[in-house]
Amino acid sequence: MASPLVQEATLAKLLADIRACRLCVEAPKGAALPHEPRPVLQISRTARLAIFGQAPGMRVHESGRPFTDASGERLRDWLGIGPDIFYDASKVAIVPMGFCFPGYDSKGGDKPPRAECAPHWRARVLAMAPSVQSAVLVGAYAQRWHLGKETASLTATVERWRDFAPRYFPTPHPSWRNNGWIRKNPWFETELLPALRKQVAAALG
Repeated sequence: MASPLVQEATLAKLLADIRACRLCVEAPKGAALPHEPRPVLQISRTARLAIFGQAPGMRVHESGRPFTDASGERLRDWLGIGPDIFYDASKVAIVPMGFCFPGYDSKGGDKPPRAECAPHWRARVLAMAPSVQSAVLVGAYAQRWHLGKETASLTATVERWRDFAPRYFPTPHPSWRNNGWIRKNPWFETELLPALRKQVAAALG
């Protein structure tokens, strides 16, 4: 096994390569990204909790920091932690399926994560986070990647959260667009979230 110094150097090199990535502009699958790439992620070899989401939104693209928006505030409430812990890379890894804001669709919503990103980077990035004990799978894209054939619709997958916990906790996206979903599924707040907060506390020690 490589020494800790070598492991840290390997991770630093990988992060530098990701932040310089222009794959979705120079070798896109389909139409190129309509703006300059700005990959956003947070990871370390010591992180014990992971957030595996979809892709940055415009506000995150502008800030360069994960979940710097109202969705982030709700997500931190779901987890029962504040920004000080959430943005501590030594404790929490934040690795979306696509590292860059994918742009807007014709209805004004965010497009899906870029198709180039996860196949090229994801396995290498996750190999650099060996200490992760639990991961929150935010949205259907992350759920399909990590749970594979175990997934169905988002609602059906999240309803089965006990089958995946404590390793994985599938959730909807914390966007206001999902307020209706949360009202229709009260068990999410009364059953899943208390279990998630308990596991987050345990993972973070």
